[in-house]
Amino acid sequence: MSSATARAHANIALVKYWAKRDAELNLPAAGSLSVTLSGLSSVTNVTFGASDKDQLWVDGRAATGRAIERALAIVDRIRDRAGLVGEPVRIESRNDFPTSAGLASSASGMAALAVAAAGAAELQLSPTELSNLARLGSGSACRSIFGGYVEWQPGTRPDGSDSHAHQLHPSEHWDLRVVVAVVQDRPKAVDSSAGMAHTAETSPYLPTYVELVPPDLSEAKQAVQNRDLERLARVAERSSLRMHAATIAADPPLLYLTAESWQVIDAARQMRRRGVPVFFTADAGPNVKLFCEPEALGQVQGTVEALGCAKRTILARPGPGAELIDA
Repeated sequence: MSSATARAHANIALVKYWAKRDAELNLPAAGSLSVTLSGLSSVTNVTFGASDKDQLWVDGRAATGRAIERALAIVDRIRDRAGLVGEPVRIESRNDFPTSAGLASSASGMAALAVAAAGAAELQLSPTELSNLARLGSGSACRSIFGGYVEWQPGTRPDGSDSHAHQLHPSEHWDLRVVVAVVQDRPKAVDSSAGMAHTAETSPYLPTYVELVPPDLSEAKQAVQNRDLERLARVAERSSLRMHAATIAADPPLLYLTAESWQVIDAARQMRRRGVPVFFTADAGPNVKLFCEPEALGQVQGTVEALGCAKRTILARPGPGAELIDA
């Protein structure tokens, strides 16, 4: 048997990814910008030869169907490259935050899987190669290979070899803090892959959303470079709301945000009107992330908890990329 364990962290997109040019290879129609966060992590162990068939366990439960297919999209590439074709794999992954609830657990889980699988197969892969590999399991996982502030290049090649992430700035470039308002901790009804496909097929707003991503991306990169929170707030919030507008316009509509989500969003907007350096973003799920300067962390967390609509809050900050660890 050969085994390795890796840890990766969730990343939260400031400019969203919500359209694909190739669904099988998870190639995006436009670029995106994210922050990899400590405080939201997945630890994944990969062992070759430990069982008589491929197995995937997530948070202590056996996974089947689409979940294991996505994991094996990564593992099969590793087996082909390492000469391990036919060697069964056992994958065990645990998250320290709610799974499949719009908090990017697939990104951290698949990034950790790519690193652990390469380690177990004794392959020395570059960060770019690992990013391409992680993308096969979950598009946004390519960003979790890297720490800090990360851009995902959409690429143009049909095989996806030029569609990978790279670090723009390390985590210490801008010590933003994040309050995650967990308003729902159960898995969402429609996962991101299915939701993205449904939006592409039925939403008249999606082409406009995709068209507006490049200027949003350019502005967000400048804002991060200059540590300009007010400018980043404008572009991050509109990117999030445009994504949700496209899902709401799908037929039938996809309503990822709940009444509780909107309470948190409204509170963030009210705080910023009062001069508090904070902004919100929300992915395909009900849980809202509030980014703020360090001095505002206590006020932001206290305001969210006083609303009474969040089951709990999670604190995070820009963190490291994926890495092998001792089991």
